[in-house]
Amino acid sequence: MKEPKKCIIVDDEPAAHYVLANYIKQNPQLELVFQGYNGIEAMDYLRENPVDLMFLDINMPEISGMELLKIIPTHPKTILTTAYSEYALESYDYGVIDYLLKPIYFPRFLKAIDRFFATENVKLKAEETVVNSVSVKVDGYFMDIELDQLLFAQSFGNYVKLHTIKRTYLASITTSEFEKCLPEKNFMRIHKSYIVALDKIETTDKDFVIIKNEKLPVGITYKRELSDRIKK
Repeated sequence: MKEPKKCIIVDDEPAAHYVLANYIKQNPQLELVFQGYNGIEAMDYLRENPVDLMFLDINMPEISGMELLKIIPTHPKTILTTAYSEYALESYDYGVIDYLLKPIYFPRFLKAIDRFFATENVKLKAEETVVNSVSVKVDGYFMDIELDQLLFAQSFGNYVKLHTIKRTYLASITTSEFEKCLPEKNFMRIHKSYIVALDKIETTDKDFVIIKNEKLPVGITYKRELSDRIKK
């Protein structure tokens, strides 16, 4: 049997914790590893611990659920739990996979969990697909860039400079579009203008990385994720 997915509950209502904890306990595919009663507690826990799924209330003191999603640069798959529905549309901009209205009934909870595992299966299939090259337009012609040769990509207006081991190419593609073509396990955005090949990083500092004598800045919102991925 596969390892259960690690879950946390973030809600200021004890009654909501009681219901969700009971539902999670009935599903052997899930493991409840943390219960927080405000956004600060959640942020502290997420900084230090890997989590697969977060049940998050919207209306909480100090930091609301929506504010928490906006603040943390990366967060686990999230199912919102709330008595109000007016935030449903906005929530999907932050990768929320479902929206449970209180009181939460068990059949609806199970439907949300099925949706979560469906996204996990898609993720696994994507990870199993090996991507060796990316086709981009350079000087009006499409060419394949071998990913094991790519050092880093640099934003250049509506173009991207692709720095490879042998030379640099100016590709007619945006940085965001190019990022979607790259395997996440090998590449990471470290700044709004830079995406790097993790295995090509030679030196790291709190504010920059060095690749082939090039000093590249690390944006503040990417520092913790970069640190975690370099450690792995």
